Amino acid sequence: MKIGLDIMGGDFAPKAAVLGAIEACKVLSAGQKLVLIGDKHIALSILQENNFSPDNFEFVHTTEVIGMGEHPTKAIVQKPNSSISVGFQMLKENAIQAFSSAGNTGAMLVGSMFSVKTVPGVIRPAMTTIVPKLKGGLGIILDVGANADCKPDVLLQFGVLGSLLAESIYGIPNPRIALMNIGEEEEKGNLLLQATYPLMKDTKLFNFVGNVEGRDLFADNNDVVVCDGFTGNIILKLAESFYVITQKKRFKDEFFDRFNYEQYGGSPILGVNAPVVVGHGISSPEAIKNMVLLSRNMIETNLIDKIKLAFQ
Repeated sequence: MKIGLDIMGGDFAPKAAVLGAIEACKVLSAGQKLVLIGDKHIALSILQENNFSPDNFEFVHTTEVIGMGEHPTKAIVQKPNSSISVGFQMLKENAIQAFSSAGNTGAMLVGSMFSVKTVPGVIRPAMTTIVPKLKGGLGIILDVGANADCKPDVLLQFGVLGSLLAESIYGIPNPRIALMNIGEEEEKGNLLLQATYPLMKDTKLFNFVGNVEGRDLFADNNDVVVCDGFTGNIILKLAESFYVITQKKRFKDEFFDRFNYEQYGGSPILGVNAPVVVGHGISSPEAIKNMVLLSRNMIETNLIDKIKLAFQ
């Protein structure tokens, strides 16, 4: 197993990425190899500073980077030697079996759709994030930013993708899929949600439990919450602020500690033909480590094959 990691992406790259790779390497099993994509010379100096042998990694050298503010599609086309572009080329050729980066999210989305492409039958890939539950455990919300505008059949597919992720990666049996809305009643919501509800209600593809409201996000009446990427991204950014606020207020609480993005590493892009994980731009070494381990788990559980099977 070879897991590709872009060491040039992120606000604290390449140092945070290489330090995270060191920590991930300590956890990976024999036969699981990390491939570091980026400036090899800088990576080697960071490894030397930390007394960690470069023999633990494979290196693919490139110094070109897609910046956070660059236009994703233009950058992927105009920078074929960038660390993200090289990573996707390797993923396409099966030189690596998974690819992760804390770099430009748009470039990761575009790159995945241009290279390994979407699974046949999937209309739009989705990005997910983890939601801590008040009574322990976790839930999933999708989409959190890949698709600002959605149609009812796309939201229905997000239910399928979220259900497979919950079951395969997080071990939640028969996950309960809910639709984020402004009320629990069937007829509530905007035109999109009013049209989506009957599709979900009638489907045999997953275990639909109805509408939920914002206050139900951390409750135990759902495992996967489906919404469009515009709504999901607002929820994600708001939820991320909870942990930061508790730190600033010096308020210590186990539940709010679980809002720390570092624990979850990154967001999988679901619906493409290979494991792709996007990390937070401010990813720390701990977040990078967990992003790599999530990539490994996606390979080990054959999540992509399960998605392909579901959309045949």
